[in-house]
Amino acid sequence: MGSNDREECRGMSKITINGITYQGENITVKNGQVIIDGKKYSASANKINISVEGNVNELQVDSCEQVTVNGEIKGDVKTMSGDVVTTGPIAGSVSTMSGNVHCLNIGGAVSTMSGDIKR
Repeated sequence: MGSNDREECRGMSKITINGITYQGENITVKNGQVIIDGKKYSASANKINISVEGNVNELQVDSCEQVTVNGEIKGDVKTMSGDVVTTGPIAGSVSTMSGNVHCLNIGGAVSTMSGDIKR
């Protein structure tokens, strides 16, 4: 990694999906395809676990076991299936069809069709 690469990575969050680490601010997982800041990656696993260290703009996941964010989420969090756990504030809303939501400070609405909500 050159010095210019280090400068470009500054301020980006560390995102770990099934043991593989990426950097970025916008995360989407759809049909096993991981998209971070517009770049596509393959998760290639039946069970997806996502861990974020740092701040992200938004998080959209169709299916995962759990999403854990140790930082601020500046927008919304949406999952079809999977638990959402955060230690920092969420400026937007959180919605999941099937999963628990464990977040301390949520600026918007919170909804789950099948799961518990703990603040």
